[in-house]
Amino acid sequence: MASNRKLLVLPGDGIGVEVMRQVHRVVDWFDKRRTVSFDVKEGLVGGAAIDKHGWPIDDATMDVAMNSDATLFGAVGGPKWDGLPFEKKPERGLLRLRKDMDLFANLRPALVFDALADASSLKRELVSGLDILILRELTGGVYFGEPRGVSTLPDGQKKAVDTQVYTTSEIQRIARVAFELARKRGNKVHSVEKSNVMHTGVLWREVVTATHKAEFADVKLEHMLADNCNMQLVRNPKQFDVIVTDNLFGDMLSDCAAMLTGSLGMLPSASLGAPDATGRRKALYEPVHGSAPDIAGKDMANPMATLLSFAMMLRYSFDLPADADLVEQAAKNVLAKGIRTRDIAMPGETPVSTTQMGDALLAELDKLAA
Repeated sequence: MASNRKLLVLPGDGIGVEVMRQVHRVVDWFDKRRTVSFDVKEGLVGGAAIDKHGWPIDDATMDVAMNSDATLFGAVGGPKWDGLPFEKKPERGLLRLRKDMDLFANLRPALVFDALADASSLKRELVSGLDILILRELTGGVYFGEPRGVSTLPDGQKKAVDTQVYTTSEIQRIARVAFELARKRGNKVHSVEKSNVMHTGVLWREVVTATHKAEFADVKLEHMLADNCNMQLVRNPKQFDVIVTDNLFGDMLSDCAAMLTGSLGMLPSASLGAPDATGRRKALYEPVHGSAPDIAGKDMANPMATLLSFAMMLRYSFDLPADADLVEQAAKNVLAKGIRTRDIAMPGETPVSTTQMGDALLAELDKLAA
């Protein structure tokens, strides 16, 4: 029996709570059926933490996250907390996790399962077999740059400022991750920026080019402007393998790519830090979807993105590729049987509940492990 892995679970708000219940069931399944076990702690984040502690995440929870092998995150936010000051909004809890843990590399796969190719808004032939990995720089750029804020001008007008900032080292480290990942996939990287109008884009292109030449000349590198990349994602998405880009463009492009798959409810993500002296990386795993307050508490949400985030955790944090493959294959088998939650159900299909989707995945795990 391998030593237990320390796992922090942060369900958050809305459907985050419901989808995380299904992950707990899979964790329990692994404890009983596989050679890996987890020491699981659960904490509060987002609106739930605000209601309890007054802040979107407290120092005690951050301390647990910093000392865990991995953190699994649900979703935050909802109308209840919309009127709060900016620094107290639920989303600040997620931003603090990313910043304090220095989770600079955000991996967002856009994978089209064969059974769901017709759920995409694009034609089947454009998306069938699609497998893109968008690598978003997560701790720099316009979301964290200084100066930032809103001020009042002498004439009474308001002035808002957000600053886009990147350094050579920030670009180098995300570029290295992109090239390393590409070597394990299709060996091709598209580096995306706006070097035609932004100084940070010019530096981004220079640094990525130099890093490629010095360390990764075996990987194919292409540069693309962000607006063109957005268009190409819906025109010819299969041209891409790994896309590496900054925080703002990564946020936008990954959501665009998400819809190629048919539903945000199907997409996992991983956010990784730099390896320490032992090779261990701090890591946070989360579904791409939000808290969906309109369906929260109704047992309607699709738990697949969270379950696939758990699979990414097995692969990247715990080096358990066979177990990750097991979860992903179980998900494929469930979908191949036509089992669908509301967000991916086709006309005429009867959707299942969140719990029923979890039941189906556990049944497939049992079959695969038999």
